[in-house]
Amino acid sequence: MAIHPELGRRTLIMGILNVTPDSFSDGGKYATVERALKHARRLIAEGADILDVGGESTRPGSEPVSAEEELRRVIPVLEALRADGCSVPISVDTYKGVVAEAALRAGASIVNDVWGGKKDPTLLRAAAERGASVVLMHNRNDMNYGDDFVADVVADLRDCIALARDAGIPDERIALDPGIGFAKTREHNLRLMNRLSDVVALGYPVLLGTSRKRFIRETLDAGPNDVVEGTIATTVLGIAQGVSIVRVHDVRENAKAARMADAICAPAQ
Repeated sequence: MAIHPELGRRTLIMGILNVTPDSFSDGGKYATVERALKHARRLIAEGADILDVGGESTRPGSEPVSAEEELRRVIPVLEALRADGCSVPISVDTYKGVVAEAALRAGASIVNDVWGGKKDPTLLRAAAERGASVVLMHNRNDMNYGDDFVADVVADLRDCIALARDAGIPDERIALDPGIGFAKTREHNLRLMNRLSDVVALGYPVLLGTSRKRFIRETLDAGPNDVVEGTIATTVLGIAQGVSIVRVHDVRENAKAARMADAICAPAQ
């Protein structure tokens, strides 16, 4: 299925629901089914169009978890959301094929892969077989970029697209994420934010995930829970360059900013 029926008509808000003990700004806050469900309802009430459920922290320095542990964290929450009659599409934030497959069976319709399909090829096959959409994020094991860093990011994303298409995922179920904060320095992130239009030019919906990230905290010299204004700045800049979805912790504030940015940008579209 397509990511969302409103995709392309307005900027969509993806609310972050981390069910992990160690995420960088909200680790442990929603690690029980009851707390996760309560927070999911709040995110939707504040304007989330999509929920992104993650069971493994990808913050710098975090320890990988087994597929079994990730399933233990994620599947009960997905089942609870489905039983609660969740009114928005659900994304699962994973790079493991076995987790993606189980999550899609449990009610998710989108797979958000921080490795862009390159870490586990069974993930893309699972998405293709179940008719799910995918978000392919840019990532690398190193930062050995050439003279034009952004061009390298775009080339890497082209490789991810090719993998997804080869797995049988049609273009209308593919979105891209430039991977702000992954295998990039602060300067890389700022440069990429200034050239998001290069990623948009690939012709796929672009998801921007900057919420509370280190490059904002370093720029503002602030903690992870004191950067909502910095995140909003990136949201508005992204919308001005054509991104379709923003993935955020602070849904209410970013949803308002997105509505205003959409109103300004719409006449030029």
